Amino acid sequence: MPETFKNWIGGDWVAARSGKTFADVNPADRDDVVGLFPESGAEDVEDAVRAAEKAFASWRLVPAPRRADVLFRAAAILEEGKEAHAREMTREMGKILTEARGDVQEAIDTAYYAGGEGRRLFGETVPAELPAKFAMSIRRPVGAAGMITPWNFPMAIPSWKVFPAVVSGNTCVLKPAELTPLSAVRFCEALEKAGLPPGVVNLVHGGGLAVGRPLVEHRRLPLVSFTGSTEVGRDIAERCGRLLKRVSLEMGGKNAQIVMDDADLELAADGVLWGAFGTTGQRCTATSRLIVHEKVARPLTERVVLLARRIRVGDGLADGVDMGPLVSAEQRDTVHRYVEIGKKEGATLLCGGAPLTDGALAKGHFYAPTVFSGVRPSMRIAREEIFGPVLSILEVKSLDEAIRVLNDTDYGLSSSIYTRDVSSAFRAIRDVDAGITYVNGPTIGAEVQLPFGGAKGTGNGHREAGTAVYDFYTEWKSVYVDYSGRLQKAQIDR
Repeated sequence: MPETFKNWIGGDWVAARSGKTFADVNPADRDDVVGLFPESGAEDVEDAVRAAEKAFASWRLVPAPRRADVLFRAAAILEEGKEAHAREMTREMGKILTEARGDVQEAIDTAYYAGGEGRRLFGETVPAELPAKFAMSIRRPVGAAGMITPWNFPMAIPSWKVFPAVVSGNTCVLKPAELTPLSAVRFCEALEKAGLPPGVVNLVHGGGLAVGRPLVEHRRLPLVSFTGSTEVGRDIAERCGRLLKRVSLEMGGKNAQIVMDDADLELAADGVLWGAFGTTGQRCTATSRLIVHEKVARPLTERVVLLARRIRVGDGLADGVDMGPLVSAEQRDTVHRYVEIGKKEGATLLCGGAPLTDGALAKGHFYAPTVFSGVRPSMRIAREEIFGPVLSILEVKSLDEAIRVLNDTDYGLSSSIYTRDVSSAFRAIRDVDAGITYVNGPTIGAEVQLPFGGAKGTGNGHREAGTAVYDFYTEWKSVYVDYSGRLQKAQIDR
């Protein structure tokens, strides 16, 4: 009998008020139920918001270095349980074990980084324009934050949101994806063991309409942070806009790797393989397009197809597996629909292009690594996010054309260029319209100490990670101290 898990509200583990549950199922084996989780609703969201509001009154007054101490302890607890958490993560969302370990490690790294900010959270001290007057700016927490996170990085992405918010003095209500609830439970258990006061972080499981929408529309949550599809993010932005909420959106991508004719082709092939098929292509930073100079298109394409055919697909917990399943049957069907669209549009299918259903794979949502050549920039497979193991190869004649093709989508998250020419590299850095650019590296692999996010349909200007995220989770206050003993009138006195 699978274990039944609960919400975490006000420091207590509680069932949904409805008493209903939903099943978390292993995408590599539909017969394997990972656990049962609360099917929550608006009433559970209300309980969590009240707990967060109550906790905010005292948590905001805790000195930031003391708030940071909790994160340091949580990091150590996550580190101790890293292997167990990774195995559970692979079982519930499918990514291979080495990648799941990296997901947990990113949460650990973020905890340490955010903890360090507990002794920083810098404001500015600046000269005042009048005598005997002091001027500075400080950061203040905003309040309770609603957080909606996806299934592809079920521990890393909650850490990007929760840890900066908490160290800044805010409180949180976290709604994880229904497909990966167990990782969120383990994440919150680490905070509980680390001594986080009741109500500072609250966890509410459930669906987008039943839990996500009440969270977004709750009038006493001044902050909303969302990671997911552009379609859902646009709807959230509209709803938050009507309520004048502060909202951070990290959404889709149609990332591209440029390979110039002077590039190291073996390195470029290794990079695009990892970028396109890592996490089964289910990353917002996945390399969905390979934009290659026509002079090297043939040898690079042959190398990529050779490597793609060698990828071993299977249960992510099994030894020797390179790529796991897609997260759900729905996601597998979406990927296959795009493959069929690509063929109808006239692209050439070089490998893959079908679900994998032989033997042990029959119980899971597996799909063959897929490569198209002859792709034109106008094709849907070159413009729309597929979120699966599908790579489109586009040929260009110059760097200018490569950058133009790369920029010609509605997204602007991650990008990459392989070249030995420093001028070409810096032109790409300058001209590519994306939040991230790699030189001689694939489009995936962000580090926690730099801002993460993108332009255009990828987001609304806010960033996760680095120091930039603290501009979202804090409110600036300017402070003037006049110790002159007389009325001074700033610009009027000049």
